Amino acid sequence: MVQSSSQAVPRDDYDTPWKTALERYLPEFLAFYFPVAYAGIDWTHAPRFLDNELAQVVQDAELGKRFVDKLVAVRLRGSGSDGAEEWVYIHVEIQGGHDSDFAKRMFTYNYRLFDRFGRAVASLAVLADDSPDWRPASFGFELFGCRHRLEYPLVKLIDQAPHIEALLADENPFALVTAAHLLTQGTRHDHAGRYAAKWRLARLLYERDWGRQRIIDLFALIDWLMRLPPELEEQLWQALGDLERTKAMPYVTSVERIGFQRGHVQGLEQGLEQGLEQGLEQGLEQGREEGRRAEAALVARQLRRRLGPLTGLAEGRIATLNSAELEALGEALLDFSQRSDLDTWLERHGG
Repeated sequence: MVQSSSQAVPRDDYDTPWKTALERYLPEFLAFYFPVAYAGIDWTHAPRFLDNELAQVVQDAELGKRFVDKLVAVRLRGSGSDGAEEWVYIHVEIQGGHDSDFAKRMFTYNYRLFDRFGRAVASLAVLADDSPDWRPASFGFELFGCRHRLEYPLVKLIDQAPHIEALLADENPFALVTAAHLLTQGTRHDHAGRYAAKWRLARLLYERDWGRQRIIDLFALIDWLMRLPPELEEQLWQALGDLERTKAMPYVTSVERIGFQRGHVQGLEQGLEQGLEQGLEQGLEQGREEGRRAEAALVARQLRRRLGPLTGLAEGRIATLNSAELEALGEALLDFSQRSDLDTWLERHGG
């Protein structure tokens, strides 16, 4: 039974998961959102992500409030028949909120990229905001008979909100990512509803005929998107452990490493926020300590799940380990089969 929560849910984070998804699953991204572009690319040649080149082109531009933009070099399907390989460029921008300069920025980036590379550039936009009427799909000007205009394909995620069930049934991983994004927006003030949605998405991952790494990757994206209060996160991990035991799919240890790393980041962020009031140096130190405590708590939880209840002595020693030692223990515990393995490790590494 899901318990209610009075604690504030951690802030939603869209940037990191979208970057990861776009880089790891570009073909699926284009197939789901921009099928015309997908069909025109020769996927036997690996795309090349050009983050440094994009940064050089747009470094002095107004960036606005967006999640992520990417520049990718791809080979056109059917090119090379005359011995020449034709590479073109795709500029993808995922925009998080309303920005009156968005269309102008797309126009500016497109002509700057064309000027730099001397090749065709396709600009593609995904709007992840919650405004149904904001749809900036073109920009240009006309003067004395001269016309200059950019029109670009535009995808609006909110358009898929009435089709959550269809998204959840779709085998493309970006259907699941889209559903997770929309469910995150729709449960911003509903902790119980978000828990139910996150649990459903996690179960779906285990039901798909996908490889281990894809399941772990997509769970990481869902986990980053759908933040929960600590007590509900704990309930979710316990439910995942039960699910894995019935499915005989031991992935939770791997995905718990995501929580392990995130716990460190959250602790550091919390300390930094407090540092705004207490002084930067004190806040940094407190952030590091909060992160270390979060790491220690997660490692202890993993050990209890793997070995059963721990002795008070072991709990105490784990709580005093530094971040490097906790990271090493988090890796080593995967090979532990009995509590004596932990005792031996602590004798060697924990002082």
